[in-house]
Amino acid sequence: MDEFDVVVLGAGPTGENLADRAHAGGLSVAVVESELVGGECSYWACMPSKALLRPAAALAEARRLPGAREAAGGRLDAAAVLARRDEFTSHWKDDGQVDWLKAAGLVLVRGHGRLDGAKRVVVQTPDGERRVLTARHAVAVCTGTRAALPELPGLDEVRPWTSREATASAQVPPRLAVVGGGVVACEMATAWRALGSEVVQLVRGSRLLPRMEPFAGEAVAEGLRAAGVDLRFGASVTGVRRDGPVTLTLDGGDTVTADEVLFATGRVPATADLGLETVGLAAGRPIEVDSTGLAAGVSGGWLYAAGDVNGRALLTHQGKYQGRIFGGVIADRAAGRPLDTADWGRSVATADERAVPQVVFTDPEAAAVGLTLEQAAREGHRVRAVDYDLGNVAGASLHADGYQGHARAVVDLDRETLLGVTFVGAGVAELLHSATIAVTAEVPVSRLWHAVPSYPTISEVWLRLLETYRG
Repeated sequence: MDEFDVVVLGAGPTGENLADRAHAGGLSVAVVESELVGGECSYWACMPSKALLRPAAALAEARRLPGAREAAGGRLDAAAVLARRDEFTSHWKDDGQVDWLKAAGLVLVRGHGRLDGAKRVVVQTPDGERRVLTARHAVAVCTGTRAALPELPGLDEVRPWTSREATASAQVPPRLAVVGGGVVACEMATAWRALGSEVVQLVRGSRLLPRMEPFAGEAVAEGLRAAGVDLRFGASVTGVRRDGPVTLTLDGGDTVTADEVLFATGRVPATADLGLETVGLAAGRPIEVDSTGLAAGVSGGWLYAAGDVNGRALLTHQGKYQGRIFGGVIADRAAGRPLDTADWGRSVATADERAVPQVVFTDPEAAAVGLTLEQAAREGHRVRAVDYDLGNVAGASLHADGYQGHARAVVDLDRETLLGVTFVGAGVAELLHSATIAVTAEVPVSRLWHAVPSYPTISEVWLRLLETYRG
């Protein structure tokens, strides 16, 4: 039996940040990981997907500029793109991440960890041993989510891709079917089409990226079709079979044949086999937490959950942020240092629920933070949408001939602050942090006039939005 101040389940970005902050606060910390240290983001999500997408974006941007266009003929070198992707995943080896963990003073325990009552974790190690860890102060669950697959007869035999296979494939499939209309579906359709696959994307609903402003999904759909993706809305898959290729049957009776099929149909919390039932929680569901990360329904104030597993904001950067906040909370509580709970609650609740930034790295990019116009109105705010054509900004016209894009700011008319901002267009990912600051800090519109954008940059859209608002 090993005793630590804190035991962390999961060595992804969230768990690493939480463990690091707790240790910086003077606590001993063990981190339990059953797969690769660094987690989903490092090996099967953020890093490999963006490594696949960036060459396509660079080539597309070059082709929009006279002079560069003439030098940017031909297709991507798929082998070179995949090799660069492999470098960014460290060839699916976690030696560097393990070295960082040890240098940070954290203890790595390899194996599958399960709760076994209060402050107790049993780890089944890879060599078959059973190791028991106890925590003096806290156990933090940072196990993230896993891909959700629909209940279709025979799906297992089809060997479908999830986001893991889609970001890690060593070969470019000649034909790829993508099922879904969210971020993973749109990004992977973009990436594999650019690498040479014939892609058909099947979307059950009537729009892409349904959690963003409608114009964002419309622009991404236009970009996918322009790239040659066969995009179909109102298409539900009712059956699958594999006989060499994969055949998908749609609800209208049509069929689609592909060499591989990616189901990007959502994610569920990775809590099914964590022993939550031993502490009175339901397995397979998100772990509900308060604004300081404490799990609801567990007595004694010792169980925390951070990142995707608590269901508040399923994004790596938000998980890392929660990890930093909650790790500090654990250290302060262990030391008996008082918390300004109102301040913690405001900081965490604002970041998690009202100012969550996200970028979709398609062509064009879609970037958003905070509430959409529909969401703000549904919550009862008196709001106004301020829209501007990004192509009319001088920096955008320099960025690419025929630049197409759009910006929207959702203004709270009672407080004259921004509730949300959305950008669509090439390179808009780098605009998003300014919007995140404006929304998170609740900067009055009157003060934004004094945040002068450099000329000629695409950031000048901020000035144009303010001019449009003033009228």
